[in-house]
Amino acid sequence: MMKYVIMIGGVISGLGKGITTASIGRILQSRGYRVTAIKIDPYLNCDAGTINPFEHGEIFVTDDGGEIDLDMGHYERFLDVNLTKKHNITTGQIYGEVIRRERKGDYLGQTVQIIPHVTDLIKSRVRQVASESNAEICLVEVGGTVGDIESMPFIEAMRQLSLEEKREDVAFVHLTLVPILDVVGEQKTKPTQHSVKQLLAAGISPDILICRSRIPLSENAKRKISLFCNVPERAVISAHDIENVYRLPLLLDEEGLGDLLIERLCLEDRGKNISRWKSIVEQMDQATKIIRIAMVGKYIRFPDTYLSINEALKHAAGVNDCKVEIDWIDAEGLRMDEDLDRLRGYDGILVPGGFGQRGSEGKIAAIKYAREQSIPFLGLCFGFQLAVVEFARSAGLKSANSTEIDPRTPYPVIDLLPEQKKVSEMGGTMRLGAQEVRIAKGSLAFRIYGKERISERHRHRYEVNPRYIERLTKKGLRFSGKSVDGRRMEILELPGHKFFLATQFHPEFKSRPGKPAPVFDAFVKAALERAKLAVKGKTAG
Repeated sequence: MMKYVIMIGGVISGLGKGITTASIGRILQSRGYRVTAIKIDPYLNCDAGTINPFEHGEIFVTDDGGEIDLDMGHYERFLDVNLTKKHNITTGQIYGEVIRRERKGDYLGQTVQIIPHVTDLIKSRVRQVASESNAEICLVEVGGTVGDIESMPFIEAMRQLSLEEKREDVAFVHLTLVPILDVVGEQKTKPTQHSVKQLLAAGISPDILICRSRIPLSENAKRKISLFCNVPERAVISAHDIENVYRLPLLLDEEGLGDLLIERLCLEDRGKNISRWKSIVEQMDQATKIIRIAMVGKYIRFPDTYLSINEALKHAAGVNDCKVEIDWIDAEGLRMDEDLDRLRGYDGILVPGGFGQRGSEGKIAAIKYAREQSIPFLGLCFGFQLAVVEFARSAGLKSANSTEIDPRTPYPVIDLLPEQKKVSEMGGTMRLGAQEVRIAKGSLAFRIYGKERISERHRHRYEVNPRYIERLTKKGLRFSGKSVDGRRMEILELPGHKFFLATQFHPEFKSRPGKPAPVFDAFVKAALERAKLAVKGKTAG
């Protein structure tokens, strides 16, 4: 029998429902259960692919090419599973399917309504994904907050689901905020009380309250919340601020959340083994060495845009007994030599993915600086393409560019994929998802991966123009990774440079705590070596 744990947020968004849901999954895995997760996004978009990163942060990509909210990345990292585009449900998908069925006449003349037609389809999608996942417990995170008009059909569908399933098969977890007002210095429980009232008005009585706060919940606050929200005091869980998000499963389990869920869902006791996760977290926390990485991008005021990259760097730092300090450098501000000189003090330079002209020349300048100053460099997707542009310019093609940036460039070293030239719609039309890459033996890439064939996730429209490949390679650029048919360039490197590597794909999407993406592991090792040399130089001086 499938069990469901449904996460609904209250008070405000941005409290960390995704990380909390993923942490619940990790706790249940530690109890010996197979877990999967579904993210419900109440927006009308069919997926997150066309949403500006400033709206929702990073667009996470699954193996099967799904473009999904960043919470899917939390699920994969915490649970160490590969999910699919089916694990993301949006209002656009649901309403689109209902309208399609109505046009086909599938409803046989019925008046099509939110209840039951929309809610029935939501329940059907949840049950289908849960069943196909070969899991025993399905986590369902409803995006937004209780009371949001766009979330109402999904919350109603979850209420109906709990009515149709056995009581012991569905548990509701409500994530709320317990703020501390500076004026009084006291934890205020009223926001949680009002949020629970909203949930009760929707017909759902929460089984567990997880309360976000700057500091641990006081016993008085727990008693008050328990009394006014009709939830046992032991089911009021403190989720206070922590420096390392990967510690959250340990914190919640210490609060008794695992035992509560086992009891509420009438699950058999299979023991508990969370020691490996604990050792990974402690290895990350106890590291004493530090490396500094300059992330040169254009979405720097919203770090969630590069969330998977940030996490992949942390994963790699953790297994290399160091911590990583990431400074976000505005690419638009890197024009003059004095601006670039600030990069000298970093142990590595990373240019991430992105789209469009804005900031591209600053990124190219940063890549040139890394190449000329022998600073470890890693380029990802757009960073790979701009590395090709920068090398082409240094090799004599002075006006080389990508046609995305300059459609009239005389040297279009980066151009649209052939199949993209007739595409008119933006959503879901890029080269997406896992693709095989063939790696040349004897290359840096081969030393990093240790094998000739790998599979990595992609999200791009442009690629290296085949007309310029021979010219670039004769000048010293090496394309050490290619598509299986050899037509598409996937990895570039500069032989003789301490570490200069770029990938057309996004290795960050497959990185995990304790199992970092190989490219990030190698980049951190190179940055750590530079940091050691810098320390030796200072000591000698």
